[in-house]
Amino acid sequence: MPPTSAANYLMFLRIVADSFGRRPRHKLLTGAALALGMGVVTAALSVSLDVGDRLAKEFRSLGANLIVTPQADSLPLEIGGVDYRPVNAGAYLPEADLPKLKTIFWHNNIVGFAPILEVPAKASLDAMYKLRGDARIPAEATTLLGVWSQHSVAVPNGSNFITGIQKTNPWWSVEGRWFTEGASECLLGKRFAMRTGEPIGGTISVHVGSQSLNLTVTGVLSTGSAEDDAIIAPLALVQQLTGKPGQYRKLYVSALTKPEDDFARRDPKTMNAGEFERWSCSPYVSSIAYSIKQVLPGVDVRVIRRVAEGEGQILTRVRMLLWLVTGAALLAAALAVGASSAASVIERRTEIGLMKALGAGSGTVGFLLAAEQLLLAFVGGGAGYAIGIVLARLVGEKIFGAAPEPSLIVFFVILGLAAGVTILGSALPLHRASRYEPAPILRGE
Repeated sequence: MPPTSAANYLMFLRIVADSFGRRPRHKLLTGAALALGMGVVTAALSVSLDVGDRLAKEFRSLGANLIVTPQADSLPLEIGGVDYRPVNAGAYLPEADLPKLKTIFWHNNIVGFAPILEVPAKASLDAMYKLRGDARIPAEATTLLGVWSQHSVAVPNGSNFITGIQKTNPWWSVEGRWFTEGASECLLGKRFAMRTGEPIGGTISVHVGSQSLNLTVTGVLSTGSAEDDAIIAPLALVQQLTGKPGQYRKLYVSALTKPEDDFARRDPKTMNAGEFERWSCSPYVSSIAYSIKQVLPGVDVRVIRRVAEGEGQILTRVRMLLWLVTGAALLAAALAVGASSAASVIERRTEIGLMKALGAGSGTVGFLLAAEQLLLAFVGGGAGYAIGIVLARLVGEKIFGAAPEPSLIVFFVILGLAAGVTILGSALPLHRASRYEPAPILRGE
């Protein structure tokens, strides 16, 4: 049994310390196995705790994951996460309500939003007239797309939030430069520019109904989508041309989220108060959509499933891989500790037999050996944590461009795992050692 008095405790600790310093080869091998195993576990846990936020930020390069449209629109038609609802039908939404997006519970998760106003238009180009002389040339039919570019939004808390289509659609590539907010400038879609031959720096005359406006071309936009056939201009100018001041048709929102599980996909109307609080306090894309709908009256907020589900699948697989690595490292450490512990017990048979002959019980012997292993576990676990932090920094910088911060919680978890792995790996050898009979051992049998 364990020691029961102060003197016995001191003697016990002295024996443990003395024994720990002997047989350094076994101690070094066991400590090295623990340090390496715990180092891999530390790196995996550190990256796993940080990978959600890192990947969520990386995923924003995939574009917006929420789309906001007027609730009064026609019934939505969505196939494969793509909205096929006509963009020129239905109601409009007030631009003045957009600062409210930065007042919801998850306002820090809203990394960008961009309203869009899309209208059919006709364009007359300088290049076409230069090529064909003074002949009257019919204006080319196209689409005029009004968007924000690096637009400053006054947030109710007194700060300014810079947002625009570059944040919600970061894959949009511009040759030249983006137009300046408030200036009579525009971008031409790549296919439109190739078809018309209008160069950067040229002038284009855009006609919407009876209204027209001359715009300077500042760049050519390439998206690989319908925008390549359009003219892209500041939202305020398009609102002016269409007679829709302060209004927009569609809003893209890019938000940092966590992967949805079965609970996240439940209808909030079927939840009780506790479930609804847990759901709304989790950064699911559906709960953020719900919060947006509460602050923007008359809107329909839908998740772009193609983006959101792709993010969730990738993050889940990365975390699963990290947990598999963690489990493999723990198993390898336990096997190494078990083999080293068994060899140590065999070498110490005479010592164990002598202790039992002097009156030590099986419990005392087992407790002594376990204490030695635990001391080794804490030393190996501490060394493994230091190694793991270095590994985590290397992995974080190589993969995510930023190293995870050391965590005190991870340190204590690693010490606990090292102790658990050591006890688990040593359990069978220690059990056998506690059952040794002293007489046969001392007789040399």
